[in-house]
Amino acid sequence: MPALFTTPRKDRPMVEKITLDNGLRIVHERLSHLRSCALGIWVESGSRHEPEELCGISHFIEHMLFKGTENRSAAQLAADFDAVGGNVNAFTTKEHTCYYCRTLGEYLPRAAELLCDMYFNSSFDEAAVELERGVILEEIDMYEDTPDDLVNEEMFSAIYDGYKLGRPILGFEETLEKMTGETLKHYVSENYTPRNTVISLVGSYTDEDLASLAEVFGRMEDKPAPVIEESHYKPAFTLKKKDIEQNHLMLAFKGLPIGHEDRYSMQVLNAILGSGMSSRLFQRVREQNGLCYTIYSFSTAYIGTGACGIYVALGRDTELKALRLIREVVDEILRDGVTESELERTKTQLKSSILMSLESTTSRMSTMARNEMVYGRPITEEEIANGFDAVTLESVHNVAKCIFDWAGASFSAVGKVREESEYKEALGLR
Repeated sequence: MPALFTTPRKDRPMVEKITLDNGLRIVHERLSHLRSCALGIWVESGSRHEPEELCGISHFIEHMLFKGTENRSAAQLAADFDAVGGNVNAFTTKEHTCYYCRTLGEYLPRAAELLCDMYFNSSFDEAAVELERGVILEEIDMYEDTPDDLVNEEMFSAIYDGYKLGRPILGFEETLEKMTGETLKHYVSENYTPRNTVISLVGSYTDEDLASLAEVFGRMEDKPAPVIEESHYKPAFTLKKKDIEQNHLMLAFKGLPIGHEDRYSMQVLNAILGSGMSSRLFQRVREQNGLCYTIYSFSTAYIGTGACGIYVALGRDTELKALRLIREVVDEILRDGVTESELERTKTQLKSSILMSLESTTSRMSTMARNEMVYGRPITEEEIANGFDAVTLESVHNVAKCIFDWAGASFSAVGKVREESEYKEALGLR
């Protein structure tokens, strides 16, 4: 089989980094063959940084940056982005918030100015805050009505109970109700600091574009970055009654933290177990037994901690049989490991997926920013390929034995749930 990655060429584009005097980092990669570019402002400030009384404030701030600045109304911001053909969006996670846009390179100066206006000059008008609070409360209700999201929230709230990591990104009605425009503005001034901010730029741009970004963000006042709280996984069991047709089940185990040396073996294990139609869980539970439509495994990594597990949605009558089959599949991997054909197929699949994703400027921009925040340097395609190539049958088996500790297993169910003892018996838990 031909190699998916070749030896680096001297003319291959490279990720470069500029560190400003105030500590802010700009990572950029010029791809001269493209007409478009993607620009992202990444702040290492998410729900994991929030004090209890301000739960949900990072996500609230993300919404409010689109609701008008000292120079433009919300409608004018939207119209100005449309005028340059730009796509603009944002998202909040447990550990960071990102504001980004994609546009043609010739329009980058205008798009960057708009994004910076949002970032530095948002007005946090009280009337707009009140309106957007209602929008977020509706968003919370939407999640409550989406059982696959709800079972995930129930699980992570339980396994990280007592830690900020266990709180919902959207917050609670009681915390959101107390937030004012001044509350949001003050939180930004204290938590949006240069030392926890990364600017990521990929595609078609000029040296003048870079110099302009460095000038604008170089004006930020240098101050210490917020400290992230240490968090630890603990086994949990949660049941939530909800009058819906299917039961939504999630099984979880302690996983690997972000950047762990065994992360490539973990990704291979996860793919073989439950990612895709050829995975063991999909074949055993859905194809061979017809018990469900959706089943998959996942791996979630955070700073210093992580979790992995299995999700399935199915009828109450067949859920216990499905859980017994899931236990059977996991135990087979624990006992025998995976096969050589599974290993080689999965490594090729994962490497191909990486290559295809990096053809998107937005995806490439995101990858560069995350690599800078986690590793402090770019991770090349060749390095990733070598990481997967180094995965062996033994390394996958060792990770499986480390991860799938049934004594530390967690379980969450949403729907017409049974008694806890019935689920534990089906899974062989005490």
